[in-house]
Amino acid sequence: MTSSPSLRAAKAALVSGIAATALTGCVGSGGAPAPRLPSATFVQNQEGPGEEYIIGPLDELQIFVWRNPELGGKVQVRPDGRITTPLITDMPAVGKTPTMLQQDIKLQLSQYITDPIVSVIVTSFNSTFSQQVRIVGATEKPASIPFRANMTVLDAMIAVGGLGEYAAGNKARLVRFDKGTGKQQEFGLRLNDLIKRGDIKANVRLQPGDVIIIPESMF
Repeated sequence: MTSSPSLRAAKAALVSGIAATALTGCVGSGGAPAPRLPSATFVQNQEGPGEEYIIGPLDELQIFVWRNPELGGKVQVRPDGRITTPLITDMPAVGKTPTMLQQDIKLQLSQYITDPIVSVIVTSFNSTFSQQVRIVGATEKPASIPFRANMTVLDAMIAVGGLGEYAAGNKARLVRFDKGTGKQQEFGLRLNDLIKRGDIKANVRLQPGDVIIIPESMF
């Protein structure tokens, strides 16, 4: 049986309407699709601050000197940004990564021991805003949380108790400052798909200083 011309026309109109709706749904608030970040499909075991973490005042550090444990130990960065350890006095620590600081300590200790092997671990940190991730808008408890190595959007949402009752999760945005260009970037997030549907492809990596903005649904 062949379809009548009017039925075929109705089907064509329906298909066109669906396509138009889908395209409209992909368009961001500025009239253009928001770029997407790569998916974070796995989580590593490292939980402390990442290698890119910048040491701040009052951070607590664990310093290890291989075969010379008496030269290390636990120290807290003073408000003036410096630390003191055995054989080292008033070394600047603020503004450095743990790797940078351990190289500086190694250089100082080289005056006393041969080829020292030094490790620096941040055990407790009181990070600045540039080292935090902020979640604002339609969430259970908006907050600033310290960035940790391999942190993802899912980790951040768990920390703030998930989406609010009226959150438009799939319209959420991630705002990130690009140090290379000196400009602010904005990326689309699919929080409804991630949290309510368990779509792990919607999970993305975070960086220090990221801001997640979650709007409320209009209906």
